[in-house]
Amino acid sequence: MSVSSMLAVPKTALIELGFSNANNIHYQLSPESLTEQAVQRGDGVLNDTGALLINTGKFTGRSPKDKFTVKDALTENTVHWNDFNIPFEEKNFFQLKEKMLAHMSDKELWVRDCYACAEESYRLKLRVINENPWSNLFCYNMFIRPEEKDLENFTPNWHIIQAPSFKADPAVDGTRAENFAVISFTHKTILIGGTGYTGEMKKGIFTMLNFVLPTKANVLSMHCSANMGEDGDTAVFFGLSGTGKTTLSADPNRKLIGDDEHGWTENSVFNFEGGCYAKCIDLSAEKEPEIYNAIKPGALVENVTFIEGTNKIDFASKKITENTRVSYPLTFISNALEPSIGKTPKNLFFLTCDAYGVLPPISKLTAGQAMYQFISGYTAKVAGTEAGVTEPKSTFSACFGAPFLPLHPAQYAEMLGKKMNDHNVNVWMINTGWSGGAYGVGSRMKLGFTRAMITAALEGKLDNVSYEAHPVFGMLMPTECPNVPTEILNPRNTWADKNAYDAMAKNLAGQFVKNFEKYASGANEEILAAAPKV
Repeated sequence: MSVSSMLAVPKTALIELGFSNANNIHYQLSPESLTEQAVQRGDGVLNDTGALLINTGKFTGRSPKDKFTVKDALTENTVHWNDFNIPFEEKNFFQLKEKMLAHMSDKELWVRDCYACAEESYRLKLRVINENPWSNLFCYNMFIRPEEKDLENFTPNWHIIQAPSFKADPAVDGTRAENFAVISFTHKTILIGGTGYTGEMKKGIFTMLNFVLPTKANVLSMHCSANMGEDGDTAVFFGLSGTGKTTLSADPNRKLIGDDEHGWTENSVFNFEGGCYAKCIDLSAEKEPEIYNAIKPGALVENVTFIEGTNKIDFASKKITENTRVSYPLTFISNALEPSIGKTPKNLFFLTCDAYGVLPPISKLTAGQAMYQFISGYTAKVAGTEAGVTEPKSTFSACFGAPFLPLHPAQYAEMLGKKMNDHNVNVWMINTGWSGGAYGVGSRMKLGFTRAMITAALEGKLDNVSYEAHPVFGMLMPTECPNVPTEILNPRNTWADKNAYDAMAKNLAGQFVKNFEKYASGANEEILAAAPKV
């Protein structure tokens, strides 16, 4: 047995949970000890800055088709069953849990007690049980770390049981494959097996909070980043992967509340997490110095490779995956807010990377438009060299986080609309994508211009300028903005062929309308009226 100090190991609690044997427990170890153990076991290596590098194995990302929710009396009529919320029988949950615990009982176990939610009124106690030290280091980095005095009588609200070496039998266990992530809201347990990808634990807890907080506490849970200015004004940034959520919220003039998951109460915005899980692909000290400098002792770097003949990370390499990641505590960021709680937001930003070159670089949304765009959760990705595809491809992910939303998206959107109206919040759509034409013809919006637009919105410099409505999508486009060329503010003006722009706008509007059909029955009139004109 090993412990970080004289803390009592929760052996009895594990036996009560169903472990037949719990004699080889490492409880609440420090990052230094976990890193050392991982290296000694051959699980990972250190790079030139002292960070731990590991390979997550077969899975280098989440597996949405293998994520299940137990369907029972609590969830049957509350969960929005769909391609992301896949029902799982309770008897299969019990069977799977029993088999997992039997599999893990004779192994070394790494146990960590931690919290979700920076706001104490909504804080939930988590107990994570892992079968390797680096997964436990991830939990140290990503969840909120209790003080030692708080561990003496720690009774968890939720358990995560994670065993990458345990494989399910689909024919017997009700899974789709050998890997799985199963959440039971009734039994407050998340089972993860057959995959070493650490993000399954993080997103399992996020999924849980997206059910518990809106239904039990009237807190809007959000897939977003957030920061706060010197005078206490909070800004929230929604956006899918690749739209600039992490980059644009990392502002040296503002304190970072968090980069991914937050709750919005009556008078605050708070981080769910205690760390960041940042992408590493093409990372550089020039582009993202805070993330680059966070790769140091205590950080966990996943699925990267070295520059040949060195122990320096090759950030450009996609040899293992494009989804290379690093987890580290928020304290590794120089301007992180402690505790990570901000005031009611004054500005919300919906970030999209529109590779069709249709949407304005900045526009202001009405409450109805904001709810419509929130449910749509649009961006367009460029496939690049993948399978030879170069055309833009639209992606719609409800509330900018569909895979993690147990409830109907309209429930989150209506909560957002109410909070916007109650607190007189500005909502802006920011297009970080293409201007002057679609991908292959136009050019990507300059980061400097995007930052200038966001700064102007935050400083109130767009409050008194004139606006014009987009003829198809209806959002209001400012006719001027400090430090931004006027001619780029209306996207149609940037296209040489105006008819081609009109046709592309009509095409994109049609995609929005078609995507929204599956949500229309749960949306109110204000939301439905905000659809683009086809």
